Amino acid sequence: MEETLPEKSIFEEIPTEKIYTEKAIRVGTFLGGPLVAGYFMAENFKVFGDSDKAKKTWIITILATLCIFALIFFVPENILDKIPNIVFPLIYMGIAAYCTKLYQEKLINEHIESGGEQFNWGRTIAISIIGISILLGAVFSTYFLTETANGRLTESTKTYGTMQHQIVYQNNIDENEVDKIAEVFKKTTFFDDALTKYVYLEKINNNYEISISCNESVKDDVTASQPFVELRNNMQKFFPDNKIIFKLVVNSLDNVVKRIE
Repeated sequence: MEETLPEKSIFEEIPTEKIYTEKAIRVGTFLGGPLVAGYFMAENFKVFGDSDKAKKTWIITILATLCIFALIFFVPENILDKIPNIVFPLIYMGIAAYCTKLYQEKLINEHIESGGEQFNWGRTIAISIIGISILLGAVFSTYFLTETANGRLTESTKTYGTMQHQIVYQNNIDENEVDKIAEVFKKTTFFDDALTKYVYLEKINNNYEISISCNESVKDDVTASQPFVELRNNMQKFFPDNKIIFKLVVNSLDNVVKRIE
């Protein structure tokens, strides 16, 4: 007697809730960071009826995000600057893809084979944008609060030589860096014994941005601005690891009439 396989019941329940596929999780994580990965996987676990794993997913996600914060704020800036920006999203995506494959791939396939639906790309991208916005907002807020608590958003002033040349600098710059800037100004004869000079020093990423007060003629007169171009070029030789940028200002730091880099 020929055996027949049992047919799938036409009354078998079709999943009514939507899930995020492995591809959606990978793309969403790349665009939105670890918070998005945690959200997608936790939502999937809820659909699969495993609220315990959903909670554990959020705990792991929060811990991973805190580790990222620690990396940003405690790893020396000169090391972070050498790491391409795309490296971190690729790492998040790789970890999310591995965890999805390990813990959810089979459940995702069963859901789809049973007629269950998946969320569309519009929702995936929208949540990714929200996720990265939350993450960046938290990073910048933490940075601002940390810098304020440490007094690093205030300014200090140092004077040099008999003419009392003055450098006003933000306190996220080490005093030794300011002294080196002053020493190079001396070597290039900008800090001379004829006229007192005043400059404002900022460090943005790994760049030194130096505001110098000057006459408004430098805005359109190439001859008038040429000495500053030569000075910047000469200074750059002493700072191979830092870009030197001159901002020529008139009357106030906000009125930049020429930027030389």
